[in-house]
Amino acid sequence: MSGIEKRAVGLLILEVINSNPNGDPDRESDPRQRLDERGEISPVSFKRKLRDLVENKEGPVWKELAEQLDLRAEEFDILESRQTALKEIRSLDEKEFIKRYWDGRIFGNTELEKGRDVPVKTGVVQYGMGISVAPIHIERLTTTNPPVQEDKTGGMAPLAYRVVQHGVYCMPFFVNPSAAQKSGCTQKDIDLMLKLIPYAYSHTASYVRPQVEIRHAWYAEHKSKLGSFSDQAFIEALTPRKKENPDKPSTRWDEYSVPCELPDELRQKTARFIDLMQEM
Repeated sequence: MSGIEKRAVGLLILEVINSNPNGDPDRESDPRQRLDERGEISPVSFKRKLRDLVENKEGPVWKELAEQLDLRAEEFDILESRQTALKEIRSLDEKEFIKRYWDGRIFGNTELEKGRDVPVKTGVVQYGMGISVAPIHIERLTTTNPPVQEDKTGGMAPLAYRVVQHGVYCMPFFVNPSAAQKSGCTQKDIDLMLKLIPYAYSHTASYVRPQVEIRHAWYAEHKSKLGSFSDQAFIEALTPRKKENPDKPSTRWDEYSVPCELPDELRQKTARFIDLMQEM
C-alpha cells in the first residue's frame, strides 16, 4: 500500500531579485523568457534543487529532515545524479530500484524500463512551468574574470552576468496517488518533499541566484483520492495580481496584490490547507 490517500495541489509564489532563477542554454544562459516577455522557471530546474538537497547527505537540510522524519539514507539515493552509473542501475531488480531511489519513486523513472519488460512509471508529483505574473526586465552586465595567459578578453567576461531585476513567479505542483502503486511512492516520500520546498532556494543559492525567495508555498489536500475541488480554481484563487500596469515589469513586492487565504466555498472542500513556509 502506498499510504497516499488523497490527491493534492500546491502553488509556489517566488520573488526574484537581481537573480537568474533558471538560465536558458539556447540563449547563452539568459533568464528564461516567453514571447510575451514573462519569465519562466522550468520544472526540471526546481526538481534539481530538491534532488541536490537530498543527495547532500552531509548537508544540514538532509541531516535535520532525516532526523525529523526518521529516514534511512540508503533508501533516499538520487537516480538523476552525476554519481549514478547506468550499469549499476540496470543491475538492480525492480524492488531494489524502487527501495533505493527517492526521486524515482516521487518524480517517476524511465531508466529501469530501458531494455526491460516493465511498464513505464510516471511520477506521483508533477511540477508545472513557473511563470512570472508580469513581464520581466533582464539586466546584462560585463564582469571581470581572473586573467590567464591565453585569455584574449583581458580578464573580462562580456555580458556574462544576466539577471532578472525583479519578478514574481507562480509554479503549481500536483500529487497524484493513482501513480503511486507503480512507482512505489509512499507518504513519507511526499512528506520529505514538502519539508524540502521551503529550503529549495535558500540552501542552493549561487553567484547568479542570490535572491530567489519562496514567499508562499500553498498546499491543499483533496478530501479523497478522486478529488474534491478544482485544482485550477485553487491556483487562480492564490495567484498574485499586479495592482497597476500589469504589462510592465515590477520593481518591488508591494506592487502586487497577494492572496493569503482561499475563498470559503473552496476552503471547505479541502481536507488540509497550509502555507509550507509557515511550517519551517
